[in-house]
Parts: sequence; C-alpha cells; structure tokens
Amino acid sequence: MMAYTPKDFLVWGEIPVTDMDAATRFYQHVTGAELELVTDGPNPMLLFRPKDPANGVALSIYPGTPAPDGVGPTLHLAAEGALAEVMTRVTDAGGQVVSEAVSLPGGHFFYAKDPDGNSVGFYEATG
Repeated sequence: MMAYTPKDFLVWGEIPVTDMDAATRFYQHVTGAELELVTDGPNPMLLFRPKDPANGVALSIYPGTPAPDGVGPTLHLAAEGALAEVMTRVTDAGGQVVSEAVSLPGGHFFYAKDPDGNSVGFYEATG
C-alpha cells in the first residue's frame, strides 16, 4: 500500500460566522492581516491571502452557521506579534482565550474562541 503524502493536507479552510462585519473587525485586529472581501462566488467571503498563494494555504470566512460554542474543528492561525500580545487582542476584539500557551518543538500556540464561538488557535513560531 502506498502512502499518500501531499505538500499540504489542509488545502483550504473556512470559518462560518453570523456577522461578517464583526468577523472582519475581530480577525483583522487579532491577526494584523488585511482581509479581502470577494463576492464572485455563491456567497461573499473574506479571504486571508498567504504571502505566496502558489505555496500557501488559504483561509476564508463566510456567512454560515458556526458549530455549537467551541465544539467544531480548530484552525490554527498565524498572527502578527508575540503570543501574549495576540492573547490580549483576542480579548480586546470580543473573543475568549481558553488556554494558556502550549509549547511545541518550533513554537507555541493557544486556543481561543472567536465572537461566534468558533474554536481557533493562534501560533507563534520560535527561531
């Protein structure tokens, strides 16, 4: 049996939200990214654009029904600045920090919930 080993297993992420404007404010404030509103598909989407679209995983936010509070899958996002600053921005923007920083080889992250209760993680690489 052959083992399937793609460049990335996650090829696209989607976060459902109930309020696109509130989600824009939250995710832009927390990550430091500029989100792009696109309306050429079946639903409006807010896009996180990676530095190199040919070699990065994209993420979008769309109007939808989030999983019950903190229950859905967790997507881990990069954010500008030190992890402690990101934790503060999560709270300032109406989200909730739900864990302390967790250390991994190569970095650390924490779990949070966005204003809709979506489970998200924020990651900071070390080195």
